[in-house]
Amino acid sequence: MKKGHQVTMKEIAKKLGFSVSTISRALKDSPELHPDTKKKIVDMAKEMNYQPNLLAQSLRISRTNTLGVIVPEITSHFFASCISGIQDYANKRGYNVMICQSNETLDLEIANIRTLVSSQVDGLLISLSRETNQYDHLFDIYNREIPFLLFDRVNEDIPVSRVTFNDEGGAYQVTKYLLETGCKRVMYVSGPEDLYISKKRKEGYIHALNEFGIELDSDLVKISDLTTEGNINIAKEIANMKTRPDGVFCMIDPVAIDILTFWKSIGIKVPEDMALAGFTNNPTSAVVEPPLTTVAQPGYEMGKLAVSHLLDQLEGIASDDPISIVLETTLVPRQSTKALSKNEK
Repeated sequence: MKKGHQVTMKEIAKKLGFSVSTISRALKDSPELHPDTKKKIVDMAKEMNYQPNLLAQSLRISRTNTLGVIVPEITSHFFASCISGIQDYANKRGYNVMICQSNETLDLEIANIRTLVSSQVDGLLISLSRETNQYDHLFDIYNREIPFLLFDRVNEDIPVSRVTFNDEGGAYQVTKYLLETGCKRVMYVSGPEDLYISKKRKEGYIHALNEFGIELDSDLVKISDLTTEGNINIAKEIANMKTRPDGVFCMIDPVAIDILTFWKSIGIKVPEDMALAGFTNNPTSAVVEPPLTTVAQPGYEMGKLAVSHLLDQLEGIASDDPISIVLETTLVPRQSTKALSKNEK
């Protein structure tokens, strides 16, 4: 162990195979625990030279009733909906909310965390940026016993609670729909491969292909950096393919809308030449021409559930043990894909 390292309850929990909440109760001499369990934990704490984090304890005692929220972008309809859910429910529970955006950059995400922690927020709700591919800053606040929760864009290796959608299931739904409506060569346009949602939605896409007896073709998977320029470059690549796909599923609606706009400018018709679908049910997806088939995900509900669970943990209503909350999605068929025949509906 490094010189000067302060042992945490999480490290004791890992050593003994107990939950953090059990360690915490034992060190507080809780009557709920068996005496032998308490002794085992106390002895290990002494052996590891555990010292209570007095700063963290004092912050928990003298709460600011303020939460910090970090999202990739505030202007996104989805994240704006999440923030509304967070604010509404936090306010009902007597908490204020400080909101930061990472602008999809790792450096700003790290800076936002430092700012919010120095502002002594009681806890953090974080959705990771598209650049986030290393997680030292998150493990740092985890080891400092600063309460936080991840939502939507998460990392499964960090042992904190997370709230996500059934991204795999939603992607499976929309890919299956494209195949059911007659598409034979369905492409998946992903975001950066490190993103949790990119991986999960690819898994759903592959699941649907497998169900239809179709092998994954690497030529039918494209990676966008999720910028408008990057999306248009993907649209050009698809248009110039010798054998085009007859259906394209994009990881998020903005990618699909950029592709649709470019295709229309060069005379490619949707869905006649290629069917097109997205994911998110962004309001713009309903008003573009043709309206975009997509997958709806309730951002407001995600925000509400995320802040509810974090506050329950802060107030001792819920265990500190991490849990995974998964919300379901809904397919929204529109005119950018071919309709099912009457016999198939």
